[in-house]
Amino acid sequence: MAKEAGNIRYDEEFILNSRGLKLFTCRWIPVNQEPKALIFICHGYAMECSITMNSTANRLAKEGFAIYGIDYEGHGKSAGLDGYVDNMDNVIDDCSVHFTSICEKEENRKKMRYLLGESMGGAVALLLHREKPEFWDGAILVAPMCKIAEDMKPHPMVISILTKLSGYIPTWKIIPSKDIIDVAFKVPEVRQEIRSNPYCYKGRPRLKTGYELLRATMQIEQKLQEVSLPFLVLHGEDDKVTDKSVSKQLNDVASSTDKTIKLYPGMWHGLLYGEPIENIEVVFKDIIDWLEERAGLGNTRLERELKQRNDDLSKSD
Repeated sequence: MAKEAGNIRYDEEFILNSRGLKLFTCRWIPVNQEPKALIFICHGYAMECSITMNSTANRLAKEGFAIYGIDYEGHGKSAGLDGYVDNMDNVIDDCSVHFTSICEKEENRKKMRYLLGESMGGAVALLLHREKPEFWDGAILVAPMCKIAEDMKPHPMVISILTKLSGYIPTWKIIPSKDIIDVAFKVPEVRQEIRSNPYCYKGRPRLKTGYELLRATMQIEQKLQEVSLPFLVLHGEDDKVTDKSVSKQLNDVASSTDKTIKLYPGMWHGLLYGEPIENIEVVFKDIIDWLEERAGLGNTRLERELKQRNDDLSKSD
């Protein structure tokens, strides 16, 4: 399916992953201009790209960026058991293969490439960076799931029991948890939109999914210092879903030489889709300003690679 509106062309298609599953992909491309850069969006747990991240993609495409998304296995319009993540490594592999294939197209090879991850998608972005540290030119991490907020976790003893059970009944929906929609999105109308979206998973977390999300956050939290790409991390001060203190820690200890953190007083978890419009405008201004500063017209990968090569030669002298 393809449609064009407001100088943005939207396309979607299904691809097959290495395990033979059909995955949904989509893209928002500005027309009548060469895209300033490529942005790859990574959606949150139980979410999807084409509806819940459509406003984000459209805003960025209107600014001249080409936006690409993929629904993870078990999420959105992709195949797989609803809300089920058997192995986060598979999610990372699916995203990496698809995103890399886009970057390697002739028309895209010289363009800067950025990741934009929201919540669980922030964890996906960081794990994609870890897999290919030199591949990405930067990341925008929106309330990243570097650690699940303590209030959202079951008691440690319950976690221990559920972790053991996940090997036997991985798909069971028995993890006790609060209603994430209620605590993540401030605006009631947005909560209703998500609840009525048939592509958003709304059941209790499945055992193996919960284990994989916990495993991913532990991997990230233990190796924050290895994050080396330029990044902008955004977090609401009143976020009850992911832990803002770990976003602060990421900004403090990451080895990146270009790192920025923005904390928003009074804002919740859903910074891009779930706050009053005046708050969303503030967040997007910060995102667009950050992108424009690093991915302005003429700032190509070729120039970046030449600069890096010259820097390396200077150091060796």
